[in-house]
Amino acid sequence: MDARKTYESWLEDPYFDEDTKAELRGIAGDADEIGERFYRDLEFGTGGLRGIIGAGTNRMNIYTVRKATQGLANYIIKEHAEKKGVAIAFDSRNMSPEFAQEVALCLAANGIRAYIFPSLRPTPMLSFALRELGCTAGIVVTASHNPPEYNGYKVYWEDGAQITFPKDREIIGEVNAITDYGQVKTMGQEAAEAAGLYQVIGPDMDDRYMEALKKLAIHPEIMKEEGRDLNIVYTPLHGTGNLPVRRVLDELGFTNVHVVEEQALPDGDFPTVSYPNPEDKNAFSLALKLAKEVDADLVLATDPDADRLGVYAKDSHTGEYRSFTGNMSGMLILEYILSQRKALGTLPENGAVVTTIVSGKMAREITKAYHVDLIETLTGFKYIGEQIKFFEQNHEHEYVFGYEESYGCLVGTHARDKDAVVAVMALCEAAAFCKHQGITLCDKMKELFDTYGYYKEGLCTVTLKGQDGAKKIASMMEGIRGNVPKTVGGLAVTQFRDYKEDVLLDCVNGTKTVTGLPRSNVLYFELEGGAWCCIRPSGTEPKIKFYIGVKGIDDVDAEKKLAELTEGVKALAR
Repeated sequence: MDARKTYESWLEDPYFDEDTKAELRGIAGDADEIGERFYRDLEFGTGGLRGIIGAGTNRMNIYTVRKATQGLANYIIKEHAEKKGVAIAFDSRNMSPEFAQEVALCLAANGIRAYIFPSLRPTPMLSFALRELGCTAGIVVTASHNPPEYNGYKVYWEDGAQITFPKDREIIGEVNAITDYGQVKTMGQEAAEAAGLYQVIGPDMDDRYMEALKKLAIHPEIMKEEGRDLNIVYTPLHGTGNLPVRRVLDELGFTNVHVVEEQALPDGDFPTVSYPNPEDKNAFSLALKLAKEVDADLVLATDPDADRLGVYAKDSHTGEYRSFTGNMSGMLILEYILSQRKALGTLPENGAVVTTIVSGKMAREITKAYHVDLIETLTGFKYIGEQIKFFEQNHEHEYVFGYEESYGCLVGTHARDKDAVVAVMALCEAAAFCKHQGITLCDKMKELFDTYGYYKEGLCTVTLKGQDGAKKIASMMEGIRGNVPKTVGGLAVTQFRDYKEDVLLDCVNGTKTVTGLPRSNVLYFELEGGAWCCIRPSGTEPKIKFYIGVKGIDDVDAEKKLAELTEGVKALAR
């Protein structure tokens, strides 16, 4: 794509509005910026779109959003699935309501009924609503936890999960086939409503979602008993979680909830944080300040679209607040569900827990102890959601719990994506149960480490922006793929998996087999001593990610091993 030529065509074409052209005129003398905005079309990846908001083919704007929606509409029509409609939700980011409206009107112009929420909602509510409405597909406008300049667009199919192979590839093909913005259809809202193709989702959907969540409670009586005394600080980080999180907690008996006022209202600029991600300790500054003022037991944060949960808990022995990784909070919820369902006789004989290859390995020991199968998928919660569909089709397993290291989990099958609202509910129930036993979540976490092993995980990322960055990331992956190391951080590689080439190499005896998972640009190393590392480019950000895990004999040993292996993994990136 000739960036300068495309830039000039946008300035000359009457299809593009004057605000867009004025923004583009403002960069007329900046060749690098023109190049970044127009060197390619914003990629419609396996989950949808994500990019910086602004004018240009490589930016999130009403034109690229319409183009993606037209491609999806073309696919739906080819599948003869247009009669069931599409559900649409959006978060608190800048331009999210406008992009959602463009999506709805493009679908309507193609004869596909659009069901749209009237205001911002968490991503898992989109997954829930499209199934309740019997829709063909769903779209949520969000960039999740990305910085404020980003927005995005995720596509779900009728099972409630994000699109997976082969539908993702087929939809991508339809989007890429649109080379002329003049091919894109739209219409006015009044005309769409008159044709019965634009329908606002009513408040009863919120009620139905709440009821679905509350049915998942294992010990509602203990929550009622302990909920008044469990002191909770919560922040939605200017996102969608405020109303649903507070509502579900209140209805279950957790009445002592303090919301961080400065972060309670939706704001796409995220003015109190540089990065609205509950994985980032800096996002907790205001929440921890409030926690110390009110002497909270728990400190919780959800990301802007409320599908990720970050957790701190007070250590009663030190008085300090301790952070929990996504793996740690996932294990607390997992062990609580398995132990209590087993005690009540409701744990299915064919139960399964689903996680990803880059998530912590303590789950292997916990599921083994409770005689539940553990299934590992590629990175991305859409693959966990896909497993629920497979279970329903083949009846080989019954879904019990799913989690991933990036602070996302799902209790129940009301949604088919990670759900921070139900995660808050489940974690608070586990905390209430611990309180009932006279212990804290920190005590329980230590008990899990003592019982199953001191597993620790880390993540290193290298950010390489723009077209040069993309080339460097590709070169780095191919370099490692073409020269597989025998050791990483001084630890022998016992098994190497290349998911792109679908090769599993046993480094001890030299035999090769297949990975058994879909092809993906991921490299995985099993190392001696229960350690491992995994390398993959991010699917949503200009980063290459290095995941690391170890098992120690105690906390100090695990920390030492993690630090040593981290240095070894960093060497691979040089």
